[in-house]
Amino acid sequence: MRLLHRLLLIASLSLVSIGATAAPNAPVEGVEYQRLSQPQPTESGKKVEVLEFFWYNCPHCHAFEPHLAEWAKKQGDRIVLKRIPVGFRESFAPQQKLYFALEAMNRLDLHTLVFDAIHQRRMKLNTEPEIMAFMEKQSIDHKKFAETFNSFSVQSKVGRVKQLQEAFRIDGVPTVAIDGQYVTSPSIVGQSMRGAPEEILNSATLLVMDALVAKKK
Repeated sequence: MRLLHRLLLIASLSLVSIGATAAPNAPVEGVEYQRLSQPQPTESGKKVEVLEFFWYNCPHCHAFEPHLAEWAKKQGDRIVLKRIPVGFRESFAPQQKLYFALEAMNRLDLHTLVFDAIHQRRMKLNTEPEIMAFMEKQSIDHKKFAETFNSFSVQSKVGRVKQLQEAFRIDGVPTVAIDGQYVTSPSIVGQSMRGAPEEILNSATLLVMDALVAKKK
């Protein structure tokens, strides 16, 4: 069944990419991905570092999340996945702190729950009071969460994001950086697959990511 699903996916990708310069599983630099002019240092040793830049309020990030989670699981020990909550404006800071607080408390099991609350339950989680009210209803130490949310460590990570955004030239989300050298996204892949539905673009992006991870031997 999995093989049939993959064959159908490849067939679909072939159809929607007619006229493109390359297929997603054989990506071309400047088409399905971009190479950074200045490679960035990684912290994953022999493993491939994968950074996902996202925003909780972004519907495309919400749609991409289950695909990314499943892809990372299949990659196993080959990669280290790190999610980076972007801060394009000051108003993004509370959600950045939300993610980093969950990360610090080893409660990223709530990451998807936050996405679902915003995009399925239509909850507003833009401010600290809204976030705290939401977290009080979750299975988490509320006092510790509040302390972590406002900690120096979390604030420092928020400050570091701006540097990462500039280094990786992030201007939209979701965007994925591979091994400190390559950047791809459904938006980038979509430039050579015009008219393809989002589900196909998300799957195609994963094929591009497969190819970029394989570049590191």
